[in-house]
Amino acid sequence: MRAYRPEDRDGCLRLFDGNVPEFFAPSERGDFAGFLSRPGHTAHFWVLEQGGALVACGGWLPEADGETAGLCWGMVDRTLQRKGLGSRLTQARILAARQAPGITRVRLDTTQHSQGFYASFGFEVENISKDAYAPGLDRWDMILRL
Repeated sequence: MRAYRPEDRDGCLRLFDGNVPEFFAPSERGDFAGFLSRPGHTAHFWVLEQGGALVACGGWLPEADGETAGLCWGMVDRTLQRKGLGSRLTQARILAARQAPGITRVRLDTTQHSQGFYASFGFEVENISKDAYAPGLDRWDMILRL
């Protein structure tokens, strides 16, 4: 695991594309590409490599209230899911947020397809919005109190 670098952009976009449409709506690609082009947003964004290839990425951002960290854009290569990479990345992001001064909770939004994964880390559902990302792709807002 290492910090994101601008030259990782194409590899991260390939990870995104490989997770459409089950985990991300095609319309979210522009948002992700925009996120990757803003250095302030990628300050806490990491990639995992295996054999020189990007296999996972994800980050977190402190929110304006100074008490909340938001997990963002976590994804794993579809062919390598359920092998512990996502758990490793999620644990690292939670630990980093926990160590940040003033952070008392971690927030995220995800789909019905990965909400169970995050629930296994202690995240609790706050709200569900049907078809919020795309038809058949619901938004689950979840929170973890530290």
